Amino acid sequence: MKKLITFAMLALFFFTGIVLAVPHDKPKEGDFKKQAEALLKKQILTEAAWAMQQKPVTVTASSSPRSAGRKHDFFSEADYFWPDPQNPDGPYINRDGLTNPDNFLAHRKAMVRFSKIIGALASAYKITGNEKYVKAAVIHFQAWFINAETLMNPNLLFAQAVKGKFTGRNYGIIDTIHLMEVAQGALIMQKAKAFDPNTAKGVKKWFAEYTLWLSTSKPGIQEKTVKNNHATCWAMQVASFARLCGDENMLDSLRNSYKTVLLPNQMGIDGSFPLEMARTKPYGYSIFNLDAMTMLCQILSTPKNNLWNFETADGKSIKKGLTYLYPFIADKNQWTLKPDIMYWENWPVAQPFLLFGAEAYHQENWYQTWAKLDHKPQVEEVIRNLPIRNPIIWL
Repeated sequence: MKKLITFAMLALFFFTGIVLAVPHDKPKEGDFKKQAEALLKKQILTEAAWAMQQKPVTVTASSSPRSAGRKHDFFSEADYFWPDPQNPDGPYINRDGLTNPDNFLAHRKAMVRFSKIIGALASAYKITGNEKYVKAAVIHFQAWFINAETLMNPNLLFAQAVKGKFTGRNYGIIDTIHLMEVAQGALIMQKAKAFDPNTAKGVKKWFAEYTLWLSTSKPGIQEKTVKNNHATCWAMQVASFARLCGDENMLDSLRNSYKTVLLPNQMGIDGSFPLEMARTKPYGYSIFNLDAMTMLCQILSTPKNNLWNFETADGKSIKKGLTYLYPFIADKNQWTLKPDIMYWENWPVAQPFLLFGAEAYHQENWYQTWAKLDHKPQVEEVIRNLPIRNPIIWL
């Protein structure tokens, strides 16, 4: 009898062990974070070493005679506008999807560089705890947001101007998506001893003023209500800035907007984004908008209000969007539309939606695809449309 009981217990333990072993075939929650950190660690430390050597370059370092703004005003020109062959000295004309290489880009490049520096330093600080990275970052924060001689004014009145037509446009607000990793970097580093209280206060003051401008100015309101990726990117960057500033009312408003406006109005029943698919660069724009939607879920989700689990009455969800686009990321040859008019060969790279989606839904194949793609793109157009290049600070 004892032998039978012992045998039965051993059999039970053996069977239980098999059952318990099955879930270990899938990563536990948090495994992707550790894998991503291990994968990116060398790159992070290399980029942080570069960032440690960089001196601040803000909008005051360069200017354009075509800008209607002043020394401290950010200025850029609309990408898809060109001289009119029939009227070379007249107003520029639109050529959708075709980037004019003669546009003034110095301020945009300076902001992207700023984002790279802070993203690298914040990532290195997060994985090492070494405050030398924070000390280096503070110099750049002060230059952009606090020092009277070099700071940028907290508005985008002169972004994406069009010669002969507009001194600035609401569409230019999308340029400051590259301040998202600056804000997130400040959030990551703010409790470090090397991040002095006055600098932290000054950074938050600047972002609070800019968020107020984004949400109350005529260009800001126009951009918020655009029907395509511009509205998504307005919400994405405001979410990032509001989280740094602890603006819970704005965060709640953005969660509601995601559920009632952005997702239901932009996503098709199949999970695609029809307005992006209709452009001359449907592949790149679909990727871009899905990244932005995904980042809204990553930034805004709370245990009580988890946007990763949200679904509209007609079945639209971020998971459906990820599921729709993933096969075309894993194998671009499966894309059913014409190739993009420009930069077709440069996409995809290590898209944020793959990593954050993998973490949210425990999708090993999404993570593995992300891991294999390019984590350090060099093409300016790709970088311009990839504001999240330091995922470790968002996990």
